[in-house]
Amino acid sequence: MKKVISLTLMIVLIIIVAGFYLQEKQKKHGYIGVEPCVMCHKTEKQGKQFDIWKNSAHAKAYQTLLTKEADEIAKEKGFETPAAKTEACLKCHASGYDVDASLIGKKFKIEDGVQCETCHGPGSDYKDMKIMKSREESIKNGLIVYEDYKDLCIKCHNPESPTYREIDFEEAWEKIKHPVPKN
Repeated sequence: MKKVISLTLMIVLIIIVAGFYLQEKQKKHGYIGVEPCVMCHKTEKQGKQFDIWKNSAHAKAYQTLLTKEADEIAKEKGFETPAAKTEACLKCHASGYDVDASLIGKKFKIEDGVQCETCHGPGSDYKDMKIMKSREESIKNGLIVYEDYKDLCIKCHNPESPTYREIDFEEAWEKIKHPVPKN
């Protein structure tokens, strides 16, 4: 009888531990917005990454959806909503438009367009300096790193886009790349 109880307790314990493990594995990371990233990514040591983004078309991507021209394109493509409310437009012009509100932080602004988290993943769990100091820990906590930047760019710059035009990826990358300088 003791063996049966011990075995049953062991199985229950394994199920509980496995449940916690799976729950943690499926954890959804939250969006924090550009502001928390700026603190570290504006410095010379980090390659002034924030300035590169801020001066790019990516930073203004959402703003283009607020224009009369964008609304006309949306209507012409058969959409009944303004461009800034049309999923086909938002999916490439903004982060967080389709995210559960519980995953959107107080400082997050959709108006920031194609921002840090659009490419690097929601930052709530990797934003801390102690995590960011380790690439491995950052990735474990939601940071997305692409081995080939084209795999990322093609998600929006493709024929599915209502306003697609072919781009030279190498030329475009030169404008937006933002590596950390080697010391």
